[in-house]
Amino acid sequence: MNVATGFQSLYGAAPDGVWAAPGRVNLIGEYTDFNDGFVLPLALPHTAVAAVSRRDDGVLRLHSADVDGGIVQLDTDTLEPLSGGGWAAYPAGVVWALREAGHPVTGADLHLASTVPTGAGLSSSAALEVVTALALNDLFGLGLSRPELARIAQRAENAFVGVPCGIMDQMASACALEGHALHLDTRDLSHRQVPFDPAAEGLTLLVVDTRVKHALGDGAYAERRAGCEAGARALGVRALREVDAARLPDALARLDDETVRRYVRHVVSDNARVERVIALLDAGDPRAVGPVLTEGHASLRDDLRVSCPELDLVVEAANAAGALGARMTGGGFGGSAVVLVGTDRAEKVAAAVEKAFAAAGHAAPGVFPAVPSAGARRVRGAEASP
Repeated sequence: MNVATGFQSLYGAAPDGVWAAPGRVNLIGEYTDFNDGFVLPLALPHTAVAAVSRRDDGVLRLHSADVDGGIVQLDTDTLEPLSGGGWAAYPAGVVWALREAGHPVTGADLHLASTVPTGAGLSSSAALEVVTALALNDLFGLGLSRPELARIAQRAENAFVGVPCGIMDQMASACALEGHALHLDTRDLSHRQVPFDPAAEGLTLLVVDTRVKHALGDGAYAERRAGCEAGARALGVRALREVDAARLPDALARLDDETVRRYVRHVVSDNARVERVIALLDAGDPRAVGPVLTEGHASLRDDLRVSCPELDLVVEAANAAGALGARMTGGGFGGSAVVLVGTDRAEKVAAAVEKAFAAAGHAAPGVFPAVPSAGARRVRGAEASP
């Protein structure tokens, strides 16, 4: 159903507007964002869509077309972090974060629907946050820039929902450009749109959703973040982005904790991989990106240890069937992998992955092409349907 129509059925009036914000897939640069490092995400065609109207009475009403249950009604003056609050914590957290930052958001009615797979490492939560932030920015005339909206959305997830994520997901959702990947410096949010159009190069970037659900609030993500921060302290730097990849062996020799050493090795080497991939794309050689993806997966599997058997199987089966390269993407412990493959071999590679999953007794994965798509925007008409 069109969300504007759903909104009218719920609230008895047409919405003030409809907005959309995409999920994202990260091409390279994992667990680097909270280390002030570099990432290279792209927006997916899958979006969270929100029909929204402004209120001035302090009432916040939230409804999701994707979750059983009625309208969640909250008071903007008494919003508090909703640990375990479910889907409603994401839009409510944005309202809370805007008000904490001094912005006069006095209530709203929202009706949301999303096509971003949940638990797949494709930033379904960031899409909900960013679409809410953009809508409220427009409706209340807040005048916030896209990076500022991303910061608000990140604060909602960190302080209200309780997930200590970095800024990449929200920046990708807010700022991505169709036909491009977003080269983001997470320290200062400077960014550059890097042309990336796989189809034009005879390539396909597949996303393989393993259907293994992860929950980043379970402590594993926070433990790795703490380990990276411990590594930075031990090396006397503000963040691991300051460790030169060329001097990595010297830095590792100064670390006594084997776990911290592994984490540092991954972050520093993955920052370097981001730079390598960008250089290849700028040079017009996207096919050469494949081996860098596979190298990145090995680092995530062996040093950061955030992979799982299903993700490893995607990479192994895809590469054996002729993919150019593959790696897990997102927080890990399930979720999705990306596979770069010549378009003429994409169906064969997808079939090989599905066959390998069946042979291993896993549920069938979801496979779809990742088409670099537009970031958050106000929409009308047919676009208002997720």
